[in-house]
Amino acid sequence: MKVAYHPQVIDFLEQLTFALCKREYFSFYEAACEYVDKMIDYISSNIHVRPNHKAPSIFESYGKNMLYITYQPNKQTTWYIFFNVNHNRYLIRYITNNHVSGHLF
Repeated sequence: MKVAYHPQVIDFLEQLTFALCKREYFSFYEAACEYVDKMIDYISSNIHVRPNHKAPSIFESYGKNMLYITYQPNKQTTWYIFFNVNHNRYLIRYITNNHVSGHLF
């Protein structure tokens, strides 16, 4: 199994670390980095075993025929990880959470 990230997703994850500090979700940059690293670890460890769901059509601008899994690091936040899979190779195309896109599910 191989997991790759679309360049826009890599940019998003890098910016997420800074945003979490700026919005004071975390007091320390290292804690924000750990939060994002845990999400990446979760994706790598679980994308092939977690039940996936067909992505709502509103997300087709990020890719066709995508699936998604969820990641819930705490009671308030659920992350939606969108991807395509082909021969045990996973391409992460988009990541959002319930605070931004929860109403679309």
